[in-house]
Amino acid sequence: MKHPFHLTAVWNGGRNSEGHIDAVGLKTIISIPKEMGGPGTGTNPDEMLLGASSTCYLITLAAMLERSDITPQDLTLESEAIVDVTNNVFTYERIVHKPRIVLKAGATEAELSKAELLAHKAEESCMISRAVAGNVSIETQPIIETV
Repeated sequence: MKHPFHLTAVWNGGRNSEGHIDAVGLKTIISIPKEMGGPGTGTNPDEMLLGASSTCYLITLAAMLERSDITPQDLTLESEAIVDVTNNVFTYERIVHKPRIVLKAGATEAELSKAELLAHKAEESCMISRAVAGNVSIETQPIIETV
């Protein structure tokens, strides 16, 4: 079964202008980030790729934990992307996901180990990670703890 997703984008002007995108669950202004010499309004492709990677990873991890009967007390994620600009060539090099999985106070060593294993396995299973494989390095640095 195939699932189509649609997005409409409008860009009026040159490099330092801004545009907007409109999809079912996403409507926002877009521009080049200030760090790259743009106006920095709204979001940008770098943040959007990081957002796609992060949300896909987090949803995949939550589903894998649920299927393993592990219910975190808290599940959060910090992610960072590194984009290299050399000789005006922009290269999206790396994404690092840092999930924090907090389990209940009585969690067993087996549950803690399984949560860490799933934190790494979720990256391999995520659709976005598979889509960028070979082009962007993706690393997972999980923190597993109890309340």
